[in-house]
Amino acid sequence: MNLHEKYGLRRVINACGKMTKLSGAIVLPEIADVVREALNHFFDIDELQAAAGRVIADASGAESGCVTACTSAGITLSVAACMAGDNLGAILQLPDATGMNRRVVIQKGHCVNFGQPITQAIRLAGAEVVEVGTVNGCSEAELRHALERGGVAAIVAVESHHTVQHGWIRLNRVTEIASEYGAPVIVDGAAQDMRLGELVASGADLVITSAHKFLCSTTAGVVAGRRELVDAVYAQNRGIGRGMKAGKEAVFGAIAALEKRMAEDLSEWTAEQDRRVELILRALEDVDGLALQVDPDPNGCPFSRARLTPDATKTGVTAEQLAARLAAGDPTVVARAHHADEGYIYLDAVELTDEEIAFACEKVRAVLSDPRRD
Repeated sequence: MNLHEKYGLRRVINACGKMTKLSGAIVLPEIADVVREALNHFFDIDELQAAAGRVIADASGAESGCVTACTSAGITLSVAACMAGDNLGAILQLPDATGMNRRVVIQKGHCVNFGQPITQAIRLAGAEVVEVGTVNGCSEAELRHALERGGVAAIVAVESHHTVQHGWIRLNRVTEIASEYGAPVIVDGAAQDMRLGELVASGADLVITSAHKFLCSTTAGVVAGRRELVDAVYAQNRGIGRGMKAGKEAVFGAIAALEKRMAEDLSEWTAEQDRRVELILRALEDVDGLALQVDPDPNGCPFSRARLTPDATKTGVTAEQLAARLAAGDPTVVARAHHADEGYIYLDAVELTDEEIAFACEKVRAVLSDPRRD
């Protein structure tokens, strides 16, 4: 069945990476098979989530885990869990947090927008967001001051290249300071599933990552952490979490993906990504006015991307124009254009086949050889 043709949708060549706006990831066949089988049966959802918790614990080193609708839902429910615990009266009271510790501390440089502001995901639980520091720095003194004022439900930390990368308090230090004040730490690690064990080992109390990015599963959020708090996250399904619940296809997809990850040879996976990046470099190495380099993932995940920097004085095309022209037409080639205003774009090969790499590179070549201006 050609779904693009049936519903009038453009084909997408995804050179951007694991992006929600591009519908997550290609679900791997072995994961899709598990989900497909699950669709034919009924399950006690509490038992299913308990099974998922055991797999998440095995995969992450955490005490327990559960599955939510997505990472954003996991952030909101984790905040709610830190405020209300598993007290049903408090759960039913939210988002009215009267009488609860409701201040949630976050470094200002972590106040990112991932499709919605993370501060909104926090406030949806009924919490009060307390931003500490400035956009280009946060000191331990500022974090301690916010904690010493009292009423703190949690600290939220974001692991992403979108955060400020200099002058902020690193996660390991945040967890050390938080433990002095008895404040739980929630980590938004949406695209950091390859670092899940590392983030749990940092001392964070709850870590949330996406199942539909490098885990290549159906859309879901994976929550890993302290058993007491994980239980409280799941308990929010009887309150504000009802609209954020995960269905059987999400839970089984996450289980299958984590089991595959545990059996996977990561060095082989990395070698395959390196091979794809090399294909891009070879295809474009002779394009006049185009500088190429390989950049490692800024969060430390085990793969790299090809950086393309067009010289507008030679090609007549800026990085922003290159990204826009690649995206035009059917199929659309969606480059990773986060830094286009800085003069370069990336071709992320993780979701590209060899044929798609060839198509994308040929389109880059065509755009840069076309003298017309936007």
